[in-house]
Amino acid sequence: MLEDVPRDPFADDPNDPTAVLGELDHSEPLTLAERDEALTDLADVEVFRSLLEPRGVLGLCLDCPECGEQHYFGWDLLRGNLRQMIDHGRPQVHEPAFEPDPANYVSWEYARGYVDGVIDTEESR
Repeated sequence: MLEDVPRDPFADDPNDPTAVLGELDHSEPLTLAERDEALTDLADVEVFRSLLEPRGVLGLCLDCPECGEQHYFGWDLLRGNLRQMIDHGRPQVHEPAFEPDPANYVSWEYARGYVDGVIDTEESR
């Protein structure tokens, strides 16, 4: 089990309310291309965090293709989801952020642009 993944609060509970749902579908492992993409994303998240967290950014805001809404992910949750994808082929189940302040999150594109700007500034010195 991953150390950065929260423990299932119903683990070992004989009255687990999710028991009626049955076992989770076992996902197919990621293809090599998908795994490489997830590893690249994980590395990006680490760089984004190292540069943006000290500036007060709590994580990323991502558009959900399933519901069409934006979802807010803290740095640890992003990292945990990517590790879960890499290790198990599917993201972990998680609770959405409760009333997040959108001002504390940036888009992936913003984070990428910020990193590119930092790199360009360093290279021009």
